[in-house]
Amino acid sequence: MTTYAFRCQECGPYDARFPIGTAPDRASCPECGGSSVRLITAPGIGRGSDPYRRAVERTTASADAPQVVSSVPGSGRRAPAVTTHPLHRRLPRP
Repeated sequence: MTTYAFRCQECGPYDARFPIGTAPDRASCPECGGSSVRLITAPGIGRGSDPYRRAVERTTASADAPQVVSSVPGSGRRAPAVTTHPLHRRLPRP
């Protein structure tokens, strides 16, 4: 079932669900029963995979209400304090 938008002259816009490709050009308004015309709107298609959608939602939410953190998030990987590579012995020391 797909959601289609209609506009009643008396009550204004409303949505109605019909199987894909079977929506009529005119439908009766659920409020007053009057005739209403179908509106042409942007399709409501999926926005990609679940991780992508969640990333977009987090980005959109952070535009209005950014999360406050107390420290810089780390990656969990740290560089070794002492290198064991033999060529690194020739580098100048600070």
